[in-house]
Amino acid sequence: MKLFDVYPLFNVQLERGKGCYVYDKNNTEYLDFYGGHAVISIGHGHEHYIQKLNEQLHRLTFYSNSVQLEIQQQVATKLGKLSGYEDYHLFLINSGAEAVENALKVASFYNNRKKVIAFRGAFHGRTSGAVAVTDNPKIKPPINDDAHVIFLDFNDEASLENAFKSNEICAVIIEPIQGVNGIYEPNATFLQLIQKLCLEHGALFIADEIQCGFGRSGQFFAHQYANVQPDIITMAKGMGNGFPVAGILIHPKIIAQYSMLGTTFGGAPLACAAVMAVLDVIENEHLIDNAINMGNYLKEKCEQLPHVKEIRGKGLMLGVEFDFPIKEIRDKLVYEHHLFVGNSNQPNTMRFLPSLTVTKKEIDQLINALNSLLK
Repeated sequence: MKLFDVYPLFNVQLERGKGCYVYDKNNTEYLDFYGGHAVISIGHGHEHYIQKLNEQLHRLTFYSNSVQLEIQQQVATKLGKLSGYEDYHLFLINSGAEAVENALKVASFYNNRKKVIAFRGAFHGRTSGAVAVTDNPKIKPPINDDAHVIFLDFNDEASLENAFKSNEICAVIIEPIQGVNGIYEPNATFLQLIQKLCLEHGALFIADEIQCGFGRSGQFFAHQYANVQPDIITMAKGMGNGFPVAGILIHPKIIAQYSMLGTTFGGAPLACAAVMAVLDVIENEHLIDNAINMGNYLKEKCEQLPHVKEIRGKGLMLGVEFDFPIKEIRDKLVYEHHLFVGNSNQPNTMRFLPSLTVTKKEIDQLINALNSLLK
């Protein structure tokens, strides 16, 4: 049997990782400045992470949500404390797409509506509801109908206000920093207007923090830069440092009911142990502060590179737009300099999403490699 061939793959077979580096079957070292789509938040093979998972493996690896699992409440308590959302409720699932699906379901249950406002360039996932609010027709089969979705441009306040005139809006879903589209941000005033209109019209404000959350932006959640408080926050990627886990934070005004949501594997003990380890390391190693400091350092260094048109993003979620398509130089970074970076929907934009533990040493290694290729 062969694998279903839907991914363009680098000719590299990785076998292990440590810190900001990964290693292939020949023990060749690669600097990881992409983290497998921003998933690696505390570095590969972090000792505390391995210890927490190993301890849980020797206790209980799985039981369903038909019993009480204390570690779920431990995650909720610590996550609430570190994020500033102690009064919200947590629902645990397995992936970012599931987080978006459940966020949309909660919103529709809440107000019995189905029209959703999303934004051009958005990426929210590949399952039915998530792909409907994603702005990419290439990944939408006919069964994933998006007729109930209104796509608007970032920062178009007039169109946003006009869309609410029908009083049919169920929810507005937005990435506080768009990742796949090339690192674009809405204005703080635009996010504040979304919050205001949702409150006035009984709609729910959903912040998709799947890629930009868990400290990557230099705040626990990127929307916190705009001083807004969404009704639902989706999380995944860096939440488990590679272990499949996701969640949504839900405003206390939304009342839970039995059978409203459900999952078999969501919130399993091993997944919760991974989240607890990530939260421990973020707190104990001051990784949100490091995201700000190293993000500023990385941005300063990128500003000195030739051929740079624009640098976008916050913290350790940066997009660098060059004045030429980056595919060839990205390939050379992998094969000649043994260094992984990200691409995006914008052919000229390179994405940098390293571990939040990154230091100046790794940043300098990246910049030296780019300089040698760009010159």
